[in-house]
Amino acid sequence: MRVFVTGASGWVGSVTVKSLIREGHEVVGLARSDASAQLVESLGARAHRGDVTDIKSLQAGIEGCDGVIHTAFIHDFSKFQENCEIDRRAIAAMGEVLLGSNRPMIVTSGTGLFSFAPLATEDMAVPASAPVPRIASEHAAEALMKKGVNVSIVRLPPSVHGVGDHGFVPILFNLAKQKGVSAYVGDGSNIWPGVHRLDAAEVFRLALEKAPAKTRLHAVAEEGVPFKKIAEAIGRQLNLPIVSLSADEAAKHFEWFAHFASMSNRSSSQKTRDLLGWQPKQISLLEDIAQLDYFKSKN
Repeated sequence: MRVFVTGASGWVGSVTVKSLIREGHEVVGLARSDASAQLVESLGARAHRGDVTDIKSLQAGIEGCDGVIHTAFIHDFSKFQENCEIDRRAIAAMGEVLLGSNRPMIVTSGTGLFSFAPLATEDMAVPASAPVPRIASEHAAEALMKKGVNVSIVRLPPSVHGVGDHGFVPILFNLAKQKGVSAYVGDGSNIWPGVHRLDAAEVFRLALEKAPAKTRLHAVAEEGVPFKKIAEAIGRQLNLPIVSLSADEAAKHFEWFAHFASMSNRSSSQKTRDLLGWQPKQISLLEDIAQLDYFKSKN
């Protein structure tokens, strides 16, 4: 297949490109800069210049392709709601090109949308009234499903880890360095699911190759890692005290990240494993954090 991948130079997108090419697919990767284009081409893909705010570039990238994997997202939390709406418009625009065909489109979402549930499963749909801006991506995908577009959703956990991680765990790492302690909230029993980015990439590829339309998938290797253990692993890395904070103390310590630090999001991926034949092979989140070079940049 010839596959259009957005976010092709990103943390998950770049390894998804590698997985696709390794399995014989041809990849056209969205690149928003010269540096991104150079990275995309170094992976063996063809770079297509544009970005998620440029609708025409997105639609042009899909022309001549047999499928789409959408991993791009603007990770600027100071404009989170705005960026979620940008994602909604990007998904809708790409779906327009796919109308009337059976070409698959894989959209990225997050298991964190279901932190209210004791266990997040693939069968769950996001409530229309959920007070989380990120629901925009799933609602955009669901709107396309109703129009007959062959769309599936891959939900990623809060931690998509690997050497060079620049997501939620490094935010905690940097906060610990700044504050002089590695902290957790209360007894730290709230849990984060996790997946290594190489395992996540396999879910995206397999979803493109195998998933029926309207499928929801969870790229989750570990159902839940206690937040206290994550804080302890970071504390050991930095040789810092590990402390428990009250809710009020946590709000001051974690600032805008306090919601995520207290979030509990046990998530299952059993149906994804059964449907795709996916079995995670990489090391666990805590094993990854323990590596001395974990926080070093690496593509």
